Amino acid sequence: MIAMAYLLSKLLPLALLPLGFSLILLLVGLIGRWRWPVMTAVVLLWLFSLGFVSQTLWRWLESPWQRHSAAKAGSADAIVVLSGGRHPAPGAAKISEWSDPDRFLAGLELYRQSKAPRLLFTGGASPFLPGQQPEGQRYLEEAEQLGIPAAAMQSTPPVVNTAQEAIAIRKLLLRSDRSPNSPRILLVTSAFHMRRAQRLFERQGMVVKPFPVDFQARGRWAGPVWRDPTQWLPSAGALDGSSRALRELLGRLVYRVW
Repeated sequence: MIAMAYLLSKLLPLALLPLGFSLILLLVGLIGRWRWPVMTAVVLLWLFSLGFVSQTLWRWLESPWQRHSAAKAGSADAIVVLSGGRHPAPGAAKISEWSDPDRFLAGLELYRQSKAPRLLFTGGASPFLPGQQPEGQRYLEEAEQLGIPAAAMQSTPPVVNTAQEAIAIRKLLLRSDRSPNSPRILLVTSAFHMRRAQRLFERQGMVVKPFPVDFQARGRWAGPVWRDPTQWLPSAGALDGSSRALRELLGRLVYRVW
């Protein structure tokens, strides 16, 4: 049942994203021999393949967050690092490589800056990757190798989405006698994902102090995006970025996060 729900959550949005919706339009145009669906599909693919459009979507999703150093973060009862940074690499050694270590590294830096006495990870897992260890367990091992005391860390059981992460973290905090009724957490996740994650954790009774990382939008200090000619040329990377941004918007609609 969990696997089916997880599969549907991944498959259903595809029909609404630029590539899937364009393919549907192309199919309609071919079957009905109409020109307008084909032209609409081409325009959609071209538009969302522009880096300028992708960057505009990311900037909107990540607003008002900005990247700050761990030293400037406030204190909390626990640092919570959400999963989402590893993938299984080919080979008999069964090594899980980093897709993006920003969340993990930020969590470690916050702990080293003494921003909280506890460092909690979530055990992100996919039912369709049964051979891959839950991410939280891997994070515990690597954090200990990097000098974080094992007694200061915990991971949740396997979870498959942000809502489950929030529930599992709340259960971990409730097991501790040191945790107050409304624990304050430093929440570490990708900037575009922060608004949805913050609301879901707050619904579990936690006081959330956001610490966003893994920004997809380019900082204005690096120069205006619209002046970069490469941002006006279609690319597969920009199409992927636009699609991921739109998927996050769909997630906010599903969870009623505005």
